Amino acid sequence: MHVRVAIVGAGFGGIGAAIRLVQGGFDDIVVLERGEDLGGTWRDNSYPGCACDVPSQVYSFSFALKPDWTSTYSRQGEIWQYLRECAQRFGVRDKIRFGADVRRAEWDANAGRWRIATSVGEWTADVLIAAAGPLNEPAMPKLPGMETFQGEAFHSSRWDHDVELAGKRVAVIGTGASAVQIVPAIQPVVERLTVFQRTAAWVMPRNERALRKWEHWAYRRIPGAQRLMRTVVYWSIEATVLGFLRPRVMRLAQRMALANLRRGVRDPRLRAKLTPDYAMGCKRVLRSDDYYPALARDNVDVVTDGIAEVRAGGVVTRDGVEHPADVIVFGTGFRVTDLPIAERIRGRDGRSLAERWQGSPQAYRGTTVSGFPNLFLLLGPNTGLGHNSVVLMIESQINYVLGALERMRLDGVRAVEPTAEAQARFVAGVDRRMAKTVWATGCHSWYIDATGRNSTLWPGSTWRFRQRMKRFDLAAYEVIA
Repeated sequence: MHVRVAIVGAGFGGIGAAIRLVQGGFDDIVVLERGEDLGGTWRDNSYPGCACDVPSQVYSFSFALKPDWTSTYSRQGEIWQYLRECAQRFGVRDKIRFGADVRRAEWDANAGRWRIATSVGEWTADVLIAAAGPLNEPAMPKLPGMETFQGEAFHSSRWDHDVELAGKRVAVIGTGASAVQIVPAIQPVVERLTVFQRTAAWVMPRNERALRKWEHWAYRRIPGAQRLMRTVVYWSIEATVLGFLRPRVMRLAQRMALANLRRGVRDPRLRAKLTPDYAMGCKRVLRSDDYYPALARDNVDVVTDGIAEVRAGGVVTRDGVEHPADVIVFGTGFRVTDLPIAERIRGRDGRSLAERWQGSPQAYRGTTVSGFPNLFLLLGPNTGLGHNSVVLMIESQINYVLGALERMRLDGVRAVEPTAEAQARFVAGVDRRMAKTVWATGCHSWYIDATGRNSTLWPGSTWRFRQRMKRFDLAAYEVIA
């Protein structure tokens, strides 16, 4: 089956792209989704306490504001339902082919199109949009003896809801964005909770609250009220980018985070364990009002010794201590810089994205890649954020893709790909700006790829990125007529 545009993934990127393409007159599309429902990250992550750490007002499409968010920070189920409603409301749900896992996508130079093999059949497409996202493939540590563990074990994004945690001894490995939500949610019900921390995180107050009835009423009835609030929230968050770009400015926020730690944890020994030894912002900054108080409870232990092995009845640290566990939860993040889909997409010369990148993803404006005609990446290299909503980045990229498709249609162009020179200049500029940021202060984080380069984050404001993506710059591209 042939379509004008094939989209891989039905999360925020895929659904947003499908909606805007149809609105732009490009309705000959298919969305290839490997799951049995849409939602991406917000379908897969259903662990206790799962919620967004970006305010609800900006974690939504600009063209589909939601007046009745229940909280200033949305919960997983509510975001998932929002995406479902968007797909239905804008008429793109019937464009989605569920259970279609993309096994291989190859550029056919003779035909000038993509050949896509999936688990349910084959498609060809003039344009391929990869919207699989960076937070979909769990990163699992290889722990010696894991196969001998007699309890239940699973990753936070593959939560086993059939496992009853009440009265159990639970080990949580990892202290990132998922763990900071899981720990407070399960601490009251488990018998013993052991949290294995490799690196202490900087945790800022979340200051979450329920939205009031009068706010819902105002957003529904007063024209522009929610748009105004979204703008206020956006700029209040956007201003914080200065701390990431100028490390000295981050010191004020660092003092606020330390005050948050002192309020939540009175025990000086535990507080010492939880005090980071690196510049705030170098790793992802977490937000929580209840993480520290949960760690201070009598049934919680924070272990900072490295893990040596797993045995039948628990986890053994390098100091020789065995920590009993009935359940192990891995809050160990995702494969961000070595995306599996990069191994499945092959360009003009037959090489895959993974082979081309050699451990360090690179793309022109984070969206197109030299050697891969008519391929567009949503949330591609250097489009992640440390301070604001990635939905804003996704929308900017979608606008750029629409600009490309419209230009191709007007000029009768069959395919475009960025020149190697344009891509190299863009990447070099990103790296120069990155060198001055807090992300270059020396800590080890999941932002850094196998070559030591930060290929994950955008070293600037979302506003600046949006300005750069307003128009498709054909001059930076090779054209196949």
